[in-house]
Amino acid sequence: MTDVHPVPELMKEGDVIDLLVHQHAVIRDMFEEVERAAPGERHEPFRRLVRMLAVHETAEEEIVHPYTRLRVDGGGEIVADRLKEEHEAKRMLAMLDDLGPDHSEFMPGLNRLRTAVLAHARAEERYEFTRLRAETTTAERRAMALGVRAALAMAPTRPHPGVESMTRNLLFGPPAAIVDRARDLIRQALGRKG
Repeated sequence: MTDVHPVPELMKEGDVIDLLVHQHAVIRDMFEEVERAAPGERHEPFRRLVRMLAVHETAEEEIVHPYTRLRVDGGGEIVADRLKEEHEAKRMLAMLDDLGPDHSEFMPGLNRLRTAVLAHARAEERYEFTRLRAETTTAERRAMALGVRAALAMAPTRPHPGVESMTRNLLFGPPAAIVDRARDLIRQALGRKG
């Protein structure tokens, strides 16, 4: 049961699946931007990538995965696999964030992270999103898109491995988001990289 209808691009992203698939494409582009940057110019593109990955995964963990568990037959197993992948990616991202783009291990680590994140995105699209689209209504997916947008606005901007469930995100996410966003503002005000 696939929704295929001629709607403007903006309306398509009113569907949570279209919104998240679009974000996956943006993340792929952001990895390429970091890789193409000259060694001394990787800080800002990497900072944007870290932020995007952190808020994207938080929104999925707070809105999409719980809904998949409830509405999709076998959703618990599908989500469990995705959460394992997300935990590993957050761990790798936090390690790279600590190393910084100038470290000699940064580019090999970024390549490993990219491989893991893109495999995770493909798995979400194939196993979770396909089933979610088939087993939910257009109205449900639009409501989830609104929830995802709200979660994106309030999510932490740095990876927090171990906070992969809706409950943990709701408990630890807001304080972490405040700390992360304050840290981002301070670094920006001081003109610091990383």
